[in-house]
Amino acid sequence: MDNYQQLFQYILSGLSNGSIYALIGFGFAIIHNATGIINFAQGEFVMLGGMLTLFFLVFCGFPLFPSIILSILIATLVGISFERLAIRPLKNASTIRLIIITIGASIFIRGAAMLFWGKDTHALPAFSGEEPIYIAGATMMPQHLWIFAVAVLIIIGSKLFFNHTIVGKAMRACAYNPPAASLVGIDVKIMVMLSFAVSAAIGSMAGVIIAPLTMVSYDVGIMLGLKGFCAVIIGGMSSGMGTIMGGLLLGLLEALGAGFISASYKDAIAFIVLLLILVFRPEGLFRKKETERV
Repeated sequence: MDNYQQLFQYILSGLSNGSIYALIGFGFAIIHNATGIINFAQGEFVMLGGMLTLFFLVFCGFPLFPSIILSILIATLVGISFERLAIRPLKNASTIRLIIITIGASIFIRGAAMLFWGKDTHALPAFSGEEPIYIAGATMMPQHLWIFAVAVLIIIGSKLFFNHTIVGKAMRACAYNPPAASLVGIDVKIMVMLSFAVSAAIGSMAGVIIAPLTMVSYDVGIMLGLKGFCAVIIGGMSSGMGTIMGGLLLGLLEALGAGFISASYKDAIAFIVLLLILVFRPEGLFRKKETERV
């Protein structure tokens, strides 16, 4: 493989990983814009998507796509329960206290998953086979196409939902000014609960589509959640194009760093980028003067 083919290979891998980071980052941005908190349990919903799909597929014997739908539904219900039981009762709590609660929820969900499924790493079968696809001398697995397709569909769907539906516009209103939204008849509590539901659904879908490539285990969501957080920080806490660009940039930097420097630094690159952004441009690389929220 010559240098150009090698570079193209790294770019393909980086864009695939970056799409996942962007999807996870969406979950962070949606909840932050609706509540003002960072949900550090977001990575556990990614884990639940993969583990629940494996459970229904392998242990219950369900077909693949019903297993996926059930796993997303259950993860969404977990997200709603989290908001109702842990966030809503503390409506007057400080932001830092709520963030600490999300960290505790992350530990709880991860521990429950470990007790239920054990510590073993499992493999989820690829959706479209294992035969690699060759593009300009580089190779990619068919599962990468699923990742790109789902990422594009979710991005388009979220834009249509937030810009062209009554519920989506109500969520945006709550994000901009909750008291004013309440005065015009919008139930802010319902909108916050819905933001947790949408965030959990997107996170679990991300977990499902990457499971055939990354394997699944009870602790897989930790690193993925942190990288999704890094992506949304790069994008300026926006659930729009900023987070998409942040995720893709992070994926490309990881792939190029692992390929040309050392694979040992692959995970460290995300945290180096995060530190640099927080120090030199805390508002994010792609944030405009007025970032569109939700």
